[in-house]
Amino acid sequence: MFNSSQFNPKYFLLTGLPGLEALYPWFIVPFCSIYLVALVGNSLVLAVIRKNTTLHQPMYLFLAMLAFAELGVSASTLPTVLGIFLFGANKICFEACLLQMFSIHCFSIMESGVLLAMSVDRFVAIYNPLRYTAILTRPRIAATGAALGLKSVMLMFPLPFLLKRLPFCGHNVLSHSYCLHSDLIQLPCGDTRPNSILGLCIVTSTFGLESLLILLSYVLILYTVLGITSGEGRCKALNTCVSHMCAVLVYYVPMISVALVHRFMKHTVPALRLLLANIYLLVPPVLNPIIYSVKTKQIRQGLIQLFLPRK
Repeated sequence: MFNSSQFNPKYFLLTGLPGLEALYPWFIVPFCSIYLVALVGNSLVLAVIRKNTTLHQPMYLFLAMLAFAELGVSASTLPTVLGIFLFGANKICFEACLLQMFSIHCFSIMESGVLLAMSVDRFVAIYNPLRYTAILTRPRIAATGAALGLKSVMLMFPLPFLLKRLPFCGHNVLSHSYCLHSDLIQLPCGDTRPNSILGLCIVTSTFGLESLLILLSYVLILYTVLGITSGEGRCKALNTCVSHMCAVLVYYVPMISVALVHRFMKHTVPALRLLLANIYLLVPPVLNPIIYSVKTKQIRQGLIQLFLPRK
């Protein structure tokens, strides 16, 4: 199969941490702990917001969407990442690889969109607090969530079909512990320009545009805060944005770091680049529930009531 010029792969080979195979047993506990914190943490945030009706407000409903997207990212990468480190299982069939790629990118796109919606939520809360709940009504929030989910699916929907039509050649080894579109389009020997163009458009119209809009929203927030005469009022207004600012940094800093390493440090140790790539997808789902639990009094109280209900 590998000697022929073209072949239709039945499976792909995923890459763990090259050169560190002997140390895999040492990675089992950290990776299992990370996934446990991500899955349990985001599930608890969803449970608290669902159970506590006082948290059915725009800020917390958007937080529930963020937790849902991060659960999706974690659940999408968990089978292959833990499969490699626990059992040395680095094979994934072609269809399952396409499904994993679709899921990872869909939930990542949704996560980016929710962060933008949360920044708009913070701007409205600071700029026009008296009409905050009138502007961000529950039907509008529900429509926003549905639109973000539909956008993610519609943007990603063509990519698996475009990949499936291509002839593959050379090898079927992927360079990550999970399937990514940028990885898969390196393998076909056919014309991948439609895939590359569509992938670039998706990245530009989501992560690129949305990061600029988040930056713009914070410029407007800062401008509005500076217009508040009271020093205490300024601190209070900015304090409502701290958790979201941390979530934005936790999401975009690892993404930019991985992009810079792949662009300017191609000749570094492959294991380092792959470890950073795993961290990029794992860090936000782990840290965001912790950040919101620590910084948000209502979430903290909801967690206490969830585990220690009043009699």
